[in-house]
Amino acid sequence: MEKGIFSDWTREQKSVVIAAYLGWSLDAFDFFLLVFVLRDIAMEFSTDIASVSIAVTLTLIFRPVGAFIFGRAADRYGRRPTLIIDVLAYSFLAFVSGFAPSLTALIALRALFGVAMGGEWGIGASLTMETIPAQSRGFVSGILQCGYPTGFLVASLAYALLYTHISWRGMIMLGALPALLVLYIRRNVPESPIWTPEMKAASGTLTVAKNHWRLAIYMILLMTAFNFFSHGTQDLYPTFLQVQHGLGPALVGPIAVIANLGAICGSLAFGSLSERIGRRRGMVTAALCSLPIIPLWVLAASPLWLAIGAFLMQFAVQSAWGIVPVHLNELSPPEARGTFPGFTYQLGNLLASANATIQAGFAESHGNNYGMALALIGGCAAVAIALLAGFGVERKGVHMGEPVLHKA
Repeated sequence: MEKGIFSDWTREQKSVVIAAYLGWSLDAFDFFLLVFVLRDIAMEFSTDIASVSIAVTLTLIFRPVGAFIFGRAADRYGRRPTLIIDVLAYSFLAFVSGFAPSLTALIALRALFGVAMGGEWGIGASLTMETIPAQSRGFVSGILQCGYPTGFLVASLAYALLYTHISWRGMIMLGALPALLVLYIRRNVPESPIWTPEMKAASGTLTVAKNHWRLAIYMILLMTAFNFFSHGTQDLYPTFLQVQHGLGPALVGPIAVIANLGAICGSLAFGSLSERIGRRRGMVTAALCSLPIIPLWVLAASPLWLAIGAFLMQFAVQSAWGIVPVHLNELSPPEARGTFPGFTYQLGNLLASANATIQAGFAESHGNNYGMALALIGGCAAVAIALLAGFGVERKGVHMGEPVLHKA
């Protein structure tokens, strides 16, 4: 870490960044544990992968519910206590999913898990952006968004190293581990310096929605494109390697690890770069850079070239995503920052929630051609991000306590 960025930080500021990063990492870890075992669940319950992928779809569909419930709680009762409750909730629900006696029960539990998962990102990001120095936001945004590929990476390692010993149920039950983060939060993380009890009166849902409806629509559309970009290139990628290339855990796990190393590098690089070139320009550049990578990413024949393509593709995807936490928080009204970034982000997730089912259905109807399904969604999402970000709005460097002056 650069001394110039962190040398004048307090211990509490560093602890907030660590807690938010770990919270999103472990949230993603729980989510991706399921992605690696879709085929195994389908075999146990005598169904197809497309049917099991409904569990992934419902997780995404219910994330806006959690973003709203936990976000409103964060605006009314504080970021810190709400974050603690949220982490405990998603850890518990991920764990009990491993005991599901039927596909229906598993799908129901993963829907509830989606509610808890939906609350973490918005609360963690708002707590962090309200706490750190303004000049560090871009780099820290990249750190926070690194949590998502970090969770995928750790899930990949767990699949490669543990799957043959603990089966798909044991994999999912590893989702209890994030509960340990609560101990760190309780001991080291303070409340946001921006949040005060008086913010309750100013954070009415209807008032905020009325005053900022055009901004909310823009952010939802942008996040819809972003979620198709990430989930469209990640969720069924292990299945692509398993089904279309016949690779087992010993190769699928390491390739996924390499892909997520690329994602972490991209998130850090463009999060920092956005402080120089701006949030919108950084997003547009990263999204467009993904387009020429797509042929290598889906058409490579050997594990080596598949790994190289996966690294480059996720570098580009998460380069764009690394700017999202700071961009959404800078755009959001301070009186509803616990709710606004997370809720608009998760509504975008809702609109993109059918991705896994769409891709699986398309692939299975075209001779299990998962590569074509990945390429179509990934390419279209990249173009949509470039257009929406390029013609959108930006408030780089705004004081987190300032009211939002524009309404679009």
